[in-house]
Amino acid sequence: MRILLVASAYNSLTQRLHAELRERGHTVAAEVTPHGDDVRAAVVRHEPELVVAPMLKAVVPRDVWTANTCLIVHPGPVGDRGPSSLDWAVRDGAGEWGVTVLQAEEEMDAGPVWATATFPVPPAGKSDLYRNELGDAAVEAVLLAVERFASGRYAPAGQDTLPGWPGARTRPPMRQADRRIAWADDSTDTVLRTLRAADSQPGVLDDLLGGQWYLHGGHPERRLRGRPGELLAARAGAICRATSDGAVWIPELRARTGPGAPRACKLPATLALGGCAGLRGVPELPLPPLPPADDDSTWSDIRYREDGPVGVLSFSFPGGAMSTDHCRRLLDAYRAACARPTSVLVLGGGRDFFSNGIHLGVIEAAADPAAESWANINAMDDLVEAVLTTTDRLVVSAIGGNAAAGGVMLALAADEVWCRSGSVLNPHYRRMGLYGSEYWTYTLPRRVGAAGAEQLTGEALPVTAARARDIGLIDRVVESAPSCFTAHVTGLAAHLAASPRAQTLLAAKKAESERREAVTPLADVRRRELARMRDIFDDPAAPYHALRGAFARKEAGGSDRATEGARSAGLADS
Repeated sequence: MRILLVASAYNSLTQRLHAELRERGHTVAAEVTPHGDDVRAAVVRHEPELVVAPMLKAVVPRDVWTANTCLIVHPGPVGDRGPSSLDWAVRDGAGEWGVTVLQAEEEMDAGPVWATATFPVPPAGKSDLYRNELGDAAVEAVLLAVERFASGRYAPAGQDTLPGWPGARTRPPMRQADRRIAWADDSTDTVLRTLRAADSQPGVLDDLLGGQWYLHGGHPERRLRGRPGELLAARAGAICRATSDGAVWIPELRARTGPGAPRACKLPATLALGGCAGLRGVPELPLPPLPPADDDSTWSDIRYREDGPVGVLSFSFPGGAMSTDHCRRLLDAYRAACARPTSVLVLGGGRDFFSNGIHLGVIEAAADPAAESWANINAMDDLVEAVLTTTDRLVVSAIGGNAAAGGVMLALAADEVWCRSGSVLNPHYRRMGLYGSEYWTYTLPRRVGAAGAEQLTGEALPVTAARARDIGLIDRVVESAPSCFTAHVTGLAAHLAASPRAQTLLAAKKAESERREAVTPLADVRRRELARMRDIFDDPAAPYHALRGAFARKEAGGSDRATEGARSAGLADS
């Protein structure tokens, strides 16, 4: 069947549905359509049998939904309407939520229902929830809706004929006034829910150190106390701020800019506040290179735990972006983990993003973006090289969420790659105008062959975990709920450590390392890749710079340019 995906941005759910539907034999086009006229033009251009809108802020024009069946993916249960349904669910502490696939009609979110699914709401940020639990439920519901539509026999149900969700109602958009934090009164749990309901977008607008900032992300701090609203400490780029009964860590900030000014980049909090005098007296509270994973009294973006012969080095960087500092700290932790008496080291294993490669926001905000690009890619290469050259134990990359560009190549440096079933991989650099590094010209062909590597990097399309396994890109698909992924991979790693296969893999690994260095030394691979990257970084006219700016600053039209590969894929890509 010919299916057209229309979305305001080529976001995680759109990518996942694009890949899932293509891999089920449908002919799929994905178009970024920020305005109603764009939706109309896309439908005229592709003449689809079915239109699906995974994430659409524009209103579908009446002439489109009257002439075509248009399915809207609404991130709320039946009867809960409005553009901020999920925001309210997170802010209000819902324990369970739903997703509804409904047909576009005159009244927003009021059309007949083709499919629904429910999911648990863990204490996580809205964007994490959207990519994981909601994403799983949305894919289940959309696939069922598409199957029902294709049958030609299914009649969607009117919403008034379906069981009502407790408390479901038409909700207004959540504005900044609804998100405001009352530091003197709000408890840590209340502040966390408020921050998590806006973690990636739009952030929580607040006054801090004489300026106005959007706060992004939140994690509990159970030890430190202070005057509510006071900055208590800094760590790994994050700031700790006191609440009425405790404190929270805030990893990222974005400056509020005036009308007509370019949108500021979202940055590690201390980097964003670097010019503020009030930050100078805030103490830095570092943790050891391997902070214990079972210490929930404070926050760290890198954690470590051991279970017999298995070490698990997990990390969680906002948006999967890894700055020069992130890479260097993770490399220090990796080296410390390799000094532990384990036979299998799991890298990753968290529930959300594995990695998306270099930090485009930090680069864009740097005084010299070319120099920061160079420092960042070298720091990524240092980390990947350390994984590639580890020969005294097996290393498993455990991808619990999505991964892209250099983040995929970081994973491929391990001996085995295990991926949660709901993850989406983008093993390419093209949409950011980069050639790429992280030893991809060695690791990617090693897994999928030269022709496969050329296809993946040239098509620049998302790949599901199942497809990645089938083509040899990864080794195992882990069927697991997001919240169970860490425990699941730890158990699998323990089984691997105890099996005779482990010694066979280790011996093969050492032999491959010796052969590689005799034929194609890693130093030569790195030199060739970085020469291509340096040419791009140092060329002001290279598309990378405009694409990076559009992405980091969320400029109008930036999504269009960054997703040119998806838009040009067309209905010929099946």
